[in-house]
Amino acid sequence: MYYRGNYMDSGDAREMGFKRQRIMDQGSSYYATPPGSSYMYNPPPPPPPPSYSYHGQPPPFPVVRLRGLPFDCSETEIADFLHGLDVVDVLLVHKGGRFTGEAYCVLGYPLQVDFALQRNRQNIGRRYVEVFRSKKEEYYKAIANEVYDSRGGSVPRARSADESKDLAEHTGVLWLRGLPFSASKEDIIDFFKDFELPEKSIHITATFEGRPTGEAFVEFASADDSRAAMAKDRMTIGNRYIELFASSSEELEEAVSRGRVLEKPVDGRDPNEVTSILRMRGLPFSAGKDDIMDFFKDFALTEDAIHVTFLSDGRPTGEAFVEFASTDDAKAALAKDRMTLGSRYVELFPSSIEDMNHAVSRGR
Repeated sequence: MYYRGNYMDSGDAREMGFKRQRIMDQGSSYYATPPGSSYMYNPPPPPPPPSYSYHGQPPPFPVVRLRGLPFDCSETEIADFLHGLDVVDVLLVHKGGRFTGEAYCVLGYPLQVDFALQRNRQNIGRRYVEVFRSKKEEYYKAIANEVYDSRGGSVPRARSADESKDLAEHTGVLWLRGLPFSASKEDIIDFFKDFELPEKSIHITATFEGRPTGEAFVEFASADDSRAAMAKDRMTIGNRYIELFASSSEELEEAVSRGRVLEKPVDGRDPNEVTSILRMRGLPFSAGKDDIMDFFKDFALTEDAIHVTFLSDGRPTGEAFVEFASTDDAKAALAKDRMTLGSRYVELFPSSIEDMNHAVSRGR
């Protein structure tokens, strides 16, 4: 167990730190402090966080999940990986007594989660580490599993995958896995032919090289429709059976912001064909329209031509769409691909008015 600092913006996280301290004091094998070393220390409290608003909602629990950690990774190395952030707790996840390569990190306050996500795919040693937004419930469940395992107790029988799917909460979004790499939006519409799906509701994901991943997200008209569509779970497209999972608009937005999405409009336009609109990915979360105008200072842009996108709760996605005066300007602007804005390199992709409007309409 790693605990740092006295200040916490979230009472739940502070209380959890105290609870885990008591567990460690009771001699739990995973939380016990090794002889001759201690991860428990209390430096001076960090300065108060900047003010921020959550639109009348309580602030989210400040926790992230890390995946792909080296199997000899220590809590201190994880804290170093998140240097500059207030790491309150690090929970290494074990299964059957072995480290899984995953961990949960509780941070000082919710705004730091966005900064932690910027460390996604950076390295610890020779391995790159993936960073995901997580939830308080997932963190608590991981703690409970560690406690059961460390005390030699029996963990209640885990639900089967089918039982979990039946009990999953539906929000109107499904995640598809196992698609043929040649699958198109038309194939997915035909797969769900009992439902009314426009092409813009289907998002086929791709690798950074632009190759399909065999996965997609589908937005249904309602949660009832997505629940009914689960009847198609493990049915086939071509010679491959397709697995369906309940998802959410947040997971969809995160997938869109992290990886390229193959968008092919109804008119059959090549998604790599240059139009007068470019999509920017990898922006610092603090980037504003002035920063983007300075990035493209060789082109005549107005603020109205720049559209920074946001998640449904008002947080920036790290993406923006820019409307240039002409296709030639947009093509010339692609020379800025992978150049830096602040400390981050920015990727540029050809886009369209339809993609831009859809992305802007999903946020606020």
